Amino acid sequence: MKKEEELKVRISPEDKERIRSKMEEAGILNMSAYVRKMALDGICVRLDLVDVRQLIVLLQRCSTNLNQYAKRANETGSVYAADIEDLRSRLDEIWELSRQSLARLANIR
Repeated sequence: MKKEEELKVRISPEDKERIRSKMEEAGILNMSAYVRKMALDGICVRLDLVDVRQLIVLLQRCSTNLNQYAKRANETGSVYAADIEDLRSRLDEIWELSRQSLARLANIR
């Protein structure tokens, strides 16, 4: 959408510094974008996705292990109990991390 209109607002140097500080906290580099977002929506949310990345790594490991177990089962006709327990333990870890992540996301206001 083309932005044709201009809005001028006078603020003190202290207010400008507070706006710049909050803008940096939100991870926004463009002051115009930040002020527009705040004026229109009144909120800027910055999500910390470290938990999601950790979940992806755990899921990749489980997927790799599961493929290895399936290959072994196809080759030998059996799967080791220790392998299944390892996979179960990793899945429990994924579920716990998922619960924690969802609880934190639910608290965003």
